[in-house]
Parts: sequence; structure tokens; C-alpha cells
Amino acid sequence: MRVKMDLGFRPADAARARCLSGAQIAQYNALGFVQPFEVFATEEITRVRAYFDRLMTDLGPDGAYGINCYQARMAGIWDIATDARILDLVEDIVGPDIICWASAILSKKPEGSRNVPWHQDASFWKLSPARTVTVWLAIDDADAANAAMRFIPGTHARGALATSEMGANSVFHKGIANAEDYGAPFVNALKAGQISLHADMLVHGSEVNRSDRRRCGLTLRYCSPDSRITDPEWARGVEAIIARGSDPSGHWTHHPRPENDDILATSSPHVVGNN
Repeated sequence: MRVKMDLGFRPADAARARCLSGAQIAQYNALGFVQPFEVFATEEITRVRAYFDRLMTDLGPDGAYGINCYQARMAGIWDIATDARILDLVEDIVGPDIICWASAILSKKPEGSRNVPWHQDASFWKLSPARTVTVWLAIDDADAANAAMRFIPGTHARGALATSEMGANSVFHKGIANAEDYGAPFVNALKAGQISLHADMLVHGSEVNRSDRRRCGLTLRYCSPDSRITDPEWARGVEAIIARGSDPSGHWTHHPRPENDDILATSSPHVVGNN
């Protein structure tokens, strides 16, 4: 039986916010994103960068762009996904019970990469209602020159938008048709160690990195336990962390912190999205 997907946007409640200001909640509700937030200081992000560099080196050329969904299999990624400084911000949008159900290290090499076409993440996922907040952590400085992610503000509240076929140099074979007709893009420029938060139906993408600098980031996908996986086959590739609070319904299986931090001793259960 085909499950009807709820891809509507539910505004965050400013009255329950503890870290985000009223103006920041209002921006998230109106535009679909809010940024930047300082999370990791220079020393911390330097260590994180060295860790991710090791993971990508270990995987070799095939792992150079996306390291997907290792949040329950690698101790270092699990630790970032459960960092209280990140969860404090996410809680103001998602609520006190927080599921981290996916992650991805996304590294665009200097002077050459594929573009990520305009897209809406939740249209690819088998989750309903669409309530995921994506955290994008800058491992390197990200700006317009090295293909920082771009948003089309306000598109998170428009529902599923029409798509068209993309070219061979695109990460996805389909993307939003005439996306810039919906408004001028916003460049999600972040310094290394900063994060942004954006809604799962916000139109976003990134261009080819034509600079001489790498652009590497970590995405973390968070939702409340109210969101449900609608496809049993898709569910097999999701290894969730109950990052804060609980799931009274028992829908989400919690994976405790793994002892493993050798990426060659495990594998990714699933591939979910690119930015």
C-alpha cells in the first residue's frame, strides 16, 4: 500500500526556545534556515579535520566525496552527532527528544567536482511527517568561491516542487526545475567550526568547486520521534541514535556509542543525500 507522505512544514515554537532567539526562530520559520553558529573552536575543528582526513585517506579515491551514515559505526562521528552544543540548538526546533538518523562527510576537491543540483532532501527520503533539521558543520572554510552550499529562501514551505533531468556532471540525475524562479540564492558561507541549520524541504544545492581550496563539511540529520520511516526496505539502511531524550513509541532503535573508530573495519549501511 502506498503511504501518503506529509511533506508540509511545521513552524518551530519560539516560546520553548532556550538557545535560539525569537528572531532566529522567526528566520528559520520564514526562510527555512538559520546560521552561522560557532560550535567548535580552532583547536577542536583542527582535530576533527585531521580525523576526517584520515577516514577519507583510508577509504581511498572511492571515499573522497561522500562518507555516508557511519554515525552509529564510528565513535568519532557518534561523538559529534551527540555533542550538546549542537543538540542545544537543534532542540529549539525539533523538541526535547532528538533522533540522529543519518550523517555524511561531503568533500569537494579543489579545481574540479560535480555540482549538486537544486533539490529538496525530504522528497528523496521515506520519512513522514517531514520534520528533519539538517546541521551542516564546516570542516573547511566554505564560501562562494569553493562551492559552499546555497539555499533558495522560503522554498521549504512550498511543498514538493517540479523536477527536471540534470546533466552528466550532476550528482543527481534530477533537480528542481527553474529553481531560481523561486528567489535569489543565499550562499551558506561558514568558517570552519561553524554550523548552519536548515529544513528538510528547503531547496538547496552547490556548484562545481573551481577554486584551489577543498570544501569539506559534515551533515547531520535530526528529527523528533514523531517522524516515521514509511518503507521497511529503506529502514534497513538507517541506524539511528537517540541523541537526546527518549522515544516512548519505540519506533526508533537506538545504537549506543561504538567502540570502533577504524573505517576499514566496518561499512556504510545506507547512502542518503549530498549537499
